[in-house]
Amino acid sequence: MNDVVKAACVQAEPVPFDRAATIDKLEALAVEAAAAGARLALFPETFIPVYPSNRWVRYLAGWGGSEAGAAREVFARLMQQSVTVPGPDSDRLAEIARANDLWLAVGVNELDGGTIYNSLLVYSPAGELALHHRKLMPTNHERLVWGLGDGRGLETVPTDLGKVGGLICWENLMPLARFALYQDGVEVYLAPTADDSDEWHDSMKHIARESRAFVLSCCVFQRASSYPADVPLAEGDDLVGSGGSAILAPDGTYLAGPLWNEEGILYAELDPQRLYEARQRFDPAGHYHRPDVLRLQIG
Repeated sequence: MNDVVKAACVQAEPVPFDRAATIDKLEALAVEAAAAGARLALFPETFIPVYPSNRWVRYLAGWGGSEAGAAREVFARLMQQSVTVPGPDSDRLAEIARANDLWLAVGVNELDGGTIYNSLLVYSPAGELALHHRKLMPTNHERLVWGLGDGRGLETVPTDLGKVGGLICWENLMPLARFALYQDGVEVYLAPTADDSDEWHDSMKHIARESRAFVLSCCVFQRASSYPADVPLAEGDDLVGSGGSAILAPDGTYLAGPLWNEEGILYAELDPQRLYEARQRFDPAGHYHRPDVLRLQIG
C-alpha cells in the first residue's frame, strides 16, 4: 500500500427477493460512491437478493402444515433469485465495476446446481472477478439455507489500495481463517456481516489491531416493511437488521461510523502511514510470527 485512497462502506437495503432490482440499486450506489472518489465499495453480506434473516428462515425447519409450505415457496424464490457465477448477473456486476473504475465487493446468494452458497465477490476496475469466496461455515439458522464453503478465496488480491481480502460474518471469529489472510499480507480487510450487535464491534476492533490492517465492516440493514407481502416474517419490530457498518484503522479506532438504523454510505481515507506505524511493534505474519513453531496449511 503506497498512497492514500478512499474506501466506501455501503449500508443499503436490498429489494428483498428481487435480484434485478437489487442490482439496479447497487449500480446507482456504486455510481454515487465512485463520484465521491471511492476506489473500493463494499456492500453487505448476501446483499443480493436478501440476507436470510431468522425472522423468516426459522420456518424452514418445519416439515408440515401451511407455514412449512409457505417456507418452501420462499426458499424456492430465494434460489431462483440467487446469482450464478459465471452468469449474466455476475457479468453485470463486473460491468458496474468497470464502468465506474471501482473495486466492487458484494455479498451474494450464489446458486450452484441445487445448492445456495453465501459468497463474497470482488470485481476489479477492469471488470474481472478477482476474488470469489464462499462462507466456510453457515451460522445457526443459516444452515437451513446455505451449503458449506471451501478454501477458495482465503487469500488477498493486489490492488491500488493495497492487498485486499475478506471473510464473511462469523468466519471472522475463526482464528485460522483470519490468519490465512494475515499470512497473505492483507492490508484492507473486508468483513461484510449480518451481525448488528455491539459485540460484533468488539471483534472488529480486535481484528483491526490483530491484523494491523484497515477493516471495512459492512452490515445488513433491512426493514420488515420492505419485504413482499407473501413472505412470512415472525413477529417483531420493523427493523430486521439495524446495520452498524464501520471503517476502522489498523489500531482499532473508528475512521467512519458506526452507522445504525438507516441507509447510508460511509467513506474513509486509508493512509498507508497508519498501517506502517501500527506494524512497528506487531506484525501477525511477519516479525511477530514464529513459523518455526506454528504453521497454517490450507487444505
